Amino acid sequence: MTDALKRLSEEGVAIWLDDLSRKRITSGNLAELMDQQHVVGVTTNPSIFQKAISGGDGYERQLTDLAARKVTVEEAIRMITTADVRDAADILRPVFDATDGQDGRVSIEVDPRLAHNTAATIAEAKQLAWLVDRPNTLIKIPATKAGLPAITEVIGLGISVNVTLIFSLERYREVMDAYLAGLEKAKERGLDLSLIRSVASFFVSRVDTEIDKRLDALGTPEAKAARGKAGVANARLAYEAYEEVFSSDRWSTLENAGANKQRPLWASTGVKDPAYKDTLYVDELVAPNTVNTMPEATLLATEEHGEIRGDAVSGTYEQSRAELDAVEKLGISYDDVVQLLEDEGVEKFEASWNDLLKSTEVELQRLAPSEG
Repeated sequence: MTDALKRLSEEGVAIWLDDLSRKRITSGNLAELMDQQHVVGVTTNPSIFQKAISGGDGYERQLTDLAARKVTVEEAIRMITTADVRDAADILRPVFDATDGQDGRVSIEVDPRLAHNTAATIAEAKQLAWLVDRPNTLIKIPATKAGLPAITEVIGLGISVNVTLIFSLERYREVMDAYLAGLEKAKERGLDLSLIRSVASFFVSRVDTEIDKRLDALGTPEAKAARGKAGVANARLAYEAYEEVFSSDRWSTLENAGANKQRPLWASTGVKDPAYKDTLYVDELVAPNTVNTMPEATLLATEEHGEIRGDAVSGTYEQSRAELDAVEKLGISYDDVVQLLEDEGVEKFEASWNDLLKSTEVELQRLAPSEG
């Protein structure tokens, strides 16, 4: 075993686990990953909860109680998911305290069916923050057009946010702008800016999956040569935008008032194409003050054979632009790809949420006490 994960942490990359289940919590597995694999945070999403709860391990007692109370399926899911997030937050609390609130965070997502409804997203974020009731929670809000003003308002209320489903550089700049606007609101309200944290989840592997599919359809030698480069190039240019925004005068004013930078978080870092190294989206995206949230398979692969060679992002911007330009020149529209990925991302989470509603409903009916 190399200690690639330790080196990754030393380079300023916070290692978060992109998974959660009750079994991970109760078996001691999460605590073990913190202790041995340098894990300092957890992200969840509707797909992760759908997998965990429909897998059933550890949820039966709570489901039995919920069935006895005849709660709605929606309330049951909220009770179950917030319980898991609360317990995970308690396990990670020592990291939160030791890093002055930067890490030791657990993310929980607003109902994905609200992704295009600003007011409902704000209301749901407030409700989730209240329900989980832990200072080391991040409320996940998707970076849709309707999500942007919700991010500003929620940050403005002093609630820490993980902005999710970011695919395009333009949208990422809008997300950073929404964060700064939120901090400005919080400052006007007299809130302590040092207590507000945020990460911006920039998705990586899905960009390659979609662009590679289009390159394969072209089938030319030029198209073949461009495969597997766009995802990393896109993320590296996002880091360039981050450096720019967080060295601006607007930012300096907020920083002087105690604000924290919104860290870029590399999401969707599990490699989908077996032709690529399984640690590609870890090795090539090492940069200071970032987060990499990994499925367990990627985490363990990085531990075993990750190649952490220091900062892999600074100084790559020209090359990254050339790689995205090469794809564009082949007739593949970047704007079209990123919009499709955002739409699909919301749809996939909605589908997972609906599956979760269905499977939970079945369990509640199965466990309902017989009348009389």
